[in-house]
Amino acid sequence: MMSGFPTGVAVVTATDSQGRPWGMTCSSLCSATLDPPTLLVCLRAASPTLAAVVSSGGFAVNLLHDGAQATAELFASGCQDRFDRVGWFQDEADAGPHLWTDAHAVADCEVERTVPVGDHVLVFGRVLTVEQRPDLLPLLYGLRRYSSWPVA
Repeated sequence: MMSGFPTGVAVVTATDSQGRPWGMTCSSLCSATLDPPTLLVCLRAASPTLAAVVSSGGFAVNLLHDGAQATAELFASGCQDRFDRVGWFQDEADAGPHLWTDAHAVADCEVERTVPVGDHVLVFGRVLTVEQRPDLLPLLYGLRRYSSWPVA
């Protein structure tokens, strides 16, 4: 059923206590509340990205643009050198690495709460900052394929 529910594609990123970047493709993302602005992401419980999110207390949500399918696939793979294959940066104030070359928007979030559910963990993140590039279209995923937002 859910494969027929098209969604945007995000890469959730964080750094661990040694400053190493971690990230994973995530299509389980939603706006939980507008006041305060809070995002909800669903991450696999055994994921090193989740461990970095929890230990650092923050994460970035990189909403990918329609030219970033290769990045979505890379961060969905088990490839250990994924951050060596993409452009990214993280300023001191950022909650996680920003994949600005591949993103049309990036939100920095502070972990508010985690809730284990089966083999995943729901992470509620209070949005601290948002940067957007409105000239780029979002990458979509559904029916096991990627697509672009249709131009009006």
